[in-house]
Amino acid sequence: MSLFGKVVDFLSGGIGEKIVDTVKDYFPPKLSESERLKLEEVIRKASREHELKLLQLAQEEQALFDQRIREMEGTAKDLQKFGKLGEIVVFLRGMQRPIWGFFVLYLDYAVFVQNKWPNAATTEIAKDVGLDFQSAFWMINFLVLGFLFGERAMRNVLPLLQRKMGGNNDSAESGAKG
Repeated sequence: MSLFGKVVDFLSGGIGEKIVDTVKDYFPPKLSESERLKLEEVIRKASREHELKLLQLAQEEQALFDQRIREMEGTAKDLQKFGKLGEIVVFLRGMQRPIWGFFVLYLDYAVFVQNKWPNAATTEIAKDVGLDFQSAFWMINFLVLGFLFGERAMRNVLPLLQRKMGGNNDSAESGAKG
């Protein structure tokens, strides 16, 4: 869901009731019960119409975004015009997530089960650039798994990972709840 859609969901959630509850104290004291109910209904109706308009705007914004992505990146149909090469590209685009997922699965298996942790001190390139394989391993895991399962899943896993690694988990736990 787009940022605009999230804002709409946040702003439109029960706003009519909030307005009625807030304004209720300011109704004139001589207002009859039927007049008060009519006024509350008018407020709720205006709020619903506003929510519908916001939702319509969010849908239009999402449709424009989707159209822009189609124009910039193309679609699978566009690639099929290139014959076998287009079919290969479509296949590789579809296989990208599983390939990265199985690569990380193999990497995790090699490190955690077989204890084949690369020794950065033994490679000449690692000495020249100061490469830390342990940091690179965790970063690859985090990036690929975030790509496969999404930001929310990674935010929920981050506090556990930080506790296991002995880091500060206060900011991560507050981020996972947000």
